[in-house]
Amino acid sequence: MATEDDLARLKEQEARLVFDRFDEAEAFALGTRLRDLALDRGLPIVVEVAALDRPLFYAALSGSTAANREWARRKINSVRFYHKSTYRMFLEQGGRERIFPADFGHDARDFAIAGGAFPVRVAGMGAVAVVAVSGLPQRDDHNLVVEALAGYLDVDLAAVALAGEGA
Repeated sequence: MATEDDLARLKEQEARLVFDRFDEAEAFALGTRLRDLALDRGLPIVVEVAALDRPLFYAALSGSTAANREWARRKINSVRFYHKSTYRMFLEQGGRERIFPADFGHDARDFAIAGGAFPVRVAGMGAVAVVAVSGLPQRDDHNLVVEALAGYLDVDLAAVALAGEGA
């Protein structure tokens, strides 16, 4: 039941965490918000905000590794393809593997469904970008992105957080 509850909440997050507009300045501000949250907490993460066709913001904080950058890249590719959060895709696939099943045809070197990447949607347009974090356990990566989006968009975090989070 907890997975079903999480999936419903993840869909709600994607529906509610929507921008009126999104451009390079918004990407920089969102990336900076995430970076600042991580710096304040001493989190060893990478942060990336990418349009569907190019990177817009990147930060690698102390303690992060090249592997974190690769995980972020692979998660971003998955969101670009499906326009859903990677944590949602992970749970939809049964919550066991952080890669797509072989019959999806996605090379594990380029696609991952570990939590931490989230579609940036604009009202009336759909997904236009991706925000990603890597370096923490996948649910924590996801929750950090949602926290930053909720704060940036002035959405009550408790109203969109996964159960047991943000209260």
